[in-house]
Amino acid sequence: MPHDLAHVLHALEQFHLTPWKLVGYAGTLMFTSRWFVQLYYTRKYRRVVMPLAFWWLSVLGSTLLLAYFVVGKNDSVGILSNFFPVFVSVYNLIVHLRHRRNSMGDDAMA
Repeated sequence: MPHDLAHVLHALEQFHLTPWKLVGYAGTLMFTSRWFVQLYYTRKYRRVVMPLAFWWLSVLGSTLLLAYFVVGKNDSVGILSNFFPVFVSVYNLIVHLRHRRNSMGDDAMA
């Protein structure tokens, strides 16, 4: 058996799915899927678009990842790499919602 295959098989034997790993995987899935949402809307409108779903997926994904790294893993690298995106994503979500609300108000007045 080649060394690489033995290494992969050993890693699979050591794999244990925990509730916190599920949280981490869910966060990774959400955080990654936001790019597919953004790509879909950009292709649909033929311009760069950051839809509301992108920001919701960013907030939820980075929050779940931060929770995983703080509680489930206690990993300072993961904490630092997800701490800032939570705040940026929340800020952009708020700006997006305000802009949308103001645009609706302008349409109602017209």
